[in-house]
Order: sequence, then structure tokens, then C-alpha cells
Amino acid sequence: MVVVGAGLAGLTAARRLVAAGHSVTVLEARDRVGGRTLNHDLGDGQVVEAGGQFVGPTQHHVLALADELGIDTFPAYDEGASVYVHAGRATRYSGEIPPDLFALPDIGLTTARIARMSRQIPLHAPWEARHARRWDALTLDSWIRRTTLGRGGLDLLNAFLGSAYGATAADASLLFSLHYIAGMGAEGVPGTLDRGIGTRNGAQERRFVGGSQRLSTTVAEQLDGRVVLDCPVRAVEQDARTVTVLTDTAAWTCRRVIVAIPPALAARIRWSPLLPPEQDALFSRLAFGQLMKCEAIYDEPFWRADGLSGQGVFRAGSTVCSTFDNSPPSGSPGVLMGFLGGRQWRSWAHRPAHERRGAVLRAFAQVVGPGALRPRTYFEQDWTAEEWTRGGPTAVAAPGVLTELGAWRDRPFGRVHWAGAERADYWNGYMDGAVRSGKDTADAAIERELT
Repeated sequence: MVVVGAGLAGLTAARRLVAAGHSVTVLEARDRVGGRTLNHDLGDGQVVEAGGQFVGPTQHHVLALADELGIDTFPAYDEGASVYVHAGRATRYSGEIPPDLFALPDIGLTTARIARMSRQIPLHAPWEARHARRWDALTLDSWIRRTTLGRGGLDLLNAFLGSAYGATAADASLLFSLHYIAGMGAEGVPGTLDRGIGTRNGAQERRFVGGSQRLSTTVAEQLDGRVVLDCPVRAVEQDARTVTVLTDTAAWTCRRVIVAIPPALAARIRWSPLLPPEQDALFSRLAFGQLMKCEAIYDEPFWRADGLSGQGVFRAGSTVCSTFDNSPPSGSPGVLMGFLGGRQWRSWAHRPAHERRGAVLRAFAQVVGPGALRPRTYFEQDWTAEEWTRGGPTAVAAPGVLTELGAWRDRPFGRVHWAGAERADYWNGYMDGAVRSGKDTADAAIERELT
């Protein structure tokens, strides 16, 4: 079999196939493995993550993989106060909810309604929900505006979605958003927005020692030469018996293929025969959000001595939507990371790099003080500029997409099967979703082959 894509989904699928006794080749367009996970070298054996990094409760699949690979986790730094920035004013607070008295009623009402509605979503087929068509006709933004009095709940939800979607509530349908939140759990454990936004007991609870890309590099090593880098797939041809995968330099003929790349990129492959028009339309419309990670490195995490966690939440109008202490487990050097996603990306990504850097550091200073203005080094990772990703962290469905086309998301195309984090029902767009999708797709391909 051939697997297209050496991110976590593709590598997990390949690992599963090899364990079942199948001959496997993994074709990766990049010069590295890891997909949307990427380590940045800090020197002296230290790394920081420039892509996906957090893991938390109910993300059993990626945690089990890490355990099998001997990769430990460590707590994301969460000691001390967080900071809420609104209208230029910074306020320290504890807990997960910012201390905005005017926004709290909206937040409570919105959270309660989302919890009630998300429990009505069948995770395997959200388009079959009782109110699917009505909910899919609305954006999350328009629904919140109709059901709340102020903008507080919407502004703070957008601060979360800037990093979770790389988009805003105006970009996603209500149905997609309810499905996304419903999946922030596991079998028998309902998904909740609180788990999605939380650090302690939430999705941002822990990180991987050695960086999250280490999961992929370790699996690739175990695959022992089966991964081919710098090998973008240009075309896939199939008949009743075989599939041929064509690259710039070679062709591989096999019995089945697992395509584990973003749907929008899969739609750009030359297919013979052509993809079903409904599947092609769906893949083309599942566009990724826009996300950049901005990270400043200091000699030490000086904010900790001032009783600060490094976590900041910015209501509308800031350069970044949120910040985190991203220091390695040793605590040295100190790293402060900010998500620039959605509306912030659209406002700042096109501006000169030095101008954006200054604005980001000024936002950091609002959270941890003026010391943030003088980093030792600074770097950015713009995922929209990655040729083989084109955005992140996940594909976002606009109104109408799920009810009109969603049933085609995972439907095999002849001898071709689909995998990827954005195809997961649980933890869509997260590393856990990628690992789960890779396992499930490999098992389905094996079963098809046996029958």
C-alpha cells in the first residue's frame, strides 16, 4: 500500500499497516515528516514547537502513541495569574474565565446553550442532527448575535477560535462549530467548550518532552526506510485492481492508497478517473484557517518571578488573540508564544515583518511587562506560507457545506481511503484526531483488502 503524507495521520496509518504485515511506502512532499507539527531548535538540545503542541484529557490516542514510543509529557506552565487585555487595559485574574463583568452573562449563556445543543450532534454524521439544516444555515457569529445582548461572549469566543480555527465565528457554520465542540471528549465523555479552552484539565494541559514533532520523527525511524521525502504526489490513477501514484520522479503501483493530506490539497491532485464531483466540491470548500505562531525567546521566563503564568487573553482589537509560556521543561530559556489567527492574521500577515514584530512584542508586554520588548531572538511560523499545508490548524466548514456535502468527507473513492486530523470526529484538527483518523483509516483499508 501507499500512504500519501507523513504527518501524524499518515505515519500512524503506515505503522498500523506494517504491524498487520502489509508492504508500505509513505510519500511526503516536504523535506521532513510531521505535517503541522514542527520543532524549532533553541540550541543546547532544547526545542520549542512552531506548530501543534498541546495535549490534554480525553486525547487518549495520541497519549497512547507517545507512551508506546517512550515519549514523556510535561505540564504546560500554568502557575500564577493570567492577564486579560481589553481596550488597552490589562487585568490579572485566576481561573479560565476572564474577569469582564459586562461579558460574563453573555459567556455563561453562550456556554450553556452550546453545551445543550452540542449534545444533540451525532459525531459520526453531524448532517443528520435533528436541526442540522437550520443550524448549518447560520454562522456561529450570527447565532450568537441573535441569542445574546452584548458582544462580550462573542469577542472572547473569537479569542479562542483565532487559535483553534485560525478563523472567527463568522467563518464557520453553527453546525460545524457544535460538531467541533461535541468532539472535545471521548467515547462516553461528552465534549465541552470548557475542556477545549482550558489549560489545567483542558486541551492545553500538557506538552511533549522534546517537542511534538518528535512523535513523527520517531515513528518514521521505526518505519525503517519506508518514508520517501521531497516526493509530492501529482496524480493518482486507478482501475478495478490497482492504483498508481505518480510523482515527479517515479510511480508506485499498489492495491490501495491512503491519502493523509489536507482535503484542499487532495483536490489538487490529478485524479483518473476524476473524483466524484460532490467529493471534489467538498474538499475544495474545506479551506484551512489562517494561523501564525509568534515566539519570543528570553534568557529566562522572567514573568514567573512576578507571579504570572504567561497566559494572556485579548479581547477584540489586539495583534494576537492569546499568549502562553512556551518555555522548554527545564524553564530555560524563557519562551513566550502568541497566536495570530483569523482576524488578527488578516490584519497583520501582509504588513512588514519588523512592523508586525513590534506590534506582537508590545502585545506581549501588556501581558508580562516591558521586559517582553527585548527578546534574545524572535521567530514566526506562518502556516499559510507552507506550500503543503496552506493554513491551519484545521479545515473550517462555512454554512451549507456539511449538510450539502459532508457525507462525502470520508467515503472511499474506489481503492483510495482518506485520513487526517480535519477528518476526525473527536478532537478535529488536533494531534489526537490525526492519530485516531490514521488508525481508523488503516483498519478500514485492511478490512477492505481482506474482503
